[in-house]
Amino acid sequence: MNPYLERASVWHDFHESFMPLVREILTSQVLPRYFVRIDAPAEVGVPAVDSEGHSFLEIRDRDNRELVTVVELLSPSNKYAGSDREQYLAKARQLQNSLVHFVKIDLLRGGPRMPWLDMRPCDYCVVVSRVAQRPRAGLWPIRLRERLPEIPIPLLPGDADARIDLQQVLHRIYDAAGYAYHIYTGPPEPPLSGVDAAWAQQFLAAAQP
Repeated sequence: MNPYLERASVWHDFHESFMPLVREILTSQVLPRYFVRIDAPAEVGVPAVDSEGHSFLEIRDRDNRELVTVVELLSPSNKYAGSDREQYLAKARQLQNSLVHFVKIDLLRGGPRMPWLDMRPCDYCVVVSRVAQRPRAGLWPIRLRERLPEIPIPLLPGDADARIDLQQVLHRIYDAAGYAYHIYTGPPEPPLSGVDAAWAQQFLAAAQP
């Protein structure tokens, strides 16, 4: 993971670039039985409440429009205390009690992890919750200096998982957005220390002037 992508001035752009690219990658694998669409929660105005909506992916059966899998990339508002986090946790509980698979991708060091039991120490993580395996779920704990993994995206019984190589997704977005030219104007957020800070200097050295 590139820790400079976690800065507040960069993350929303990365998040909104992530969803269309992952849809493209998944669609090439799941057609013709399924289709993948980008969705977002409805937003309403409430006095003194600032609610932030973030897009996510739905994989649906082409014939009956049944929702099969939800794929989400977490944002800071999902992780820090507040109304957005409470709404997010309520949605997660609803999915946990449904017949829908879900995939939660957390590429942010800041904020508490989602309240999973037996969560291992990590900087980032991916949780894949399959209907047939609940209440257990697959966990990919990731350290800052590790390669991002290729993760499975479950579909209906009898169909092989789709796959997303998160490292390749990150590289494609980074190059397409020209991040090398404009995201290194400040330190990583949250700050790094020790060997991690020294390791992150490679990104500055590789950035375009």
